[in-house]
Amino acid sequence: MLRSATVFDVFDLSRVLVRSITELCTADHQDDPKVIAQWTANKDPATIRGWIRNGIQIWLAENNGQTAAVGGVTEAGEITLLYIDPDHIGWGIGGALLKALEQELIDFGCAEGQLEATQTAQGFYVRDGWEATGGCSQRNDVSCLSMRKSLHLQD
Repeated sequence: MLRSATVFDVFDLSRVLVRSITELCTADHQDDPKVIAQWTANKDPATIRGWIRNGIQIWLAENNGQTAAVGGVTEAGEITLLYIDPDHIGWGIGGALLKALEQELIDFGCAEGQLEATQTAQGFYVRDGWEATGGCSQRNDVSCLSMRKSLHLQD
C-alpha cells in the first residue's frame, strides 16, 4: 500500500532511511562511519517531522504492515528521497513508489522530474527511463548524478 506519510510515521521513516543508507549504499559510503554519520544526520524523526510540517510531500510504501520504502517530492519537480528497507528489496516496491512519486509530480503540473542519484541508485532510475543530465554534485562526501525524466501530463 502506498500513502502519504504523517507525523505519526516519523520513527518508521527514520528507521527505513538509516537502514537503507547504511546497508544498501555501501558503494557510495564505502562503510566509512564518518560518511554514514553525515549522510544519516538529518534522517532523524524530528527532522522528518519538520519536513512533513513544512509541506514536503513524503510518501511511504507498506508491505505486510511494515514501512518498506520512503519517498519524497517537491512541487518544484524534484524527487528528494527514495529509499527501500533492505528486507523489502526485489519485490517491486521501489518501482511502485517511484511511479507514485512521478504521478505526484504530474499532479503538481510538472512536465519534467529531476533528482540526484547515488551510484547505488543510478541503474534503478535508468531502467525506468531517467537520463543523466551531465551534472554531478557532492553531498556528505557522496557523489550524486543529476538526472531528469520527461513526464507525460494527462489532459
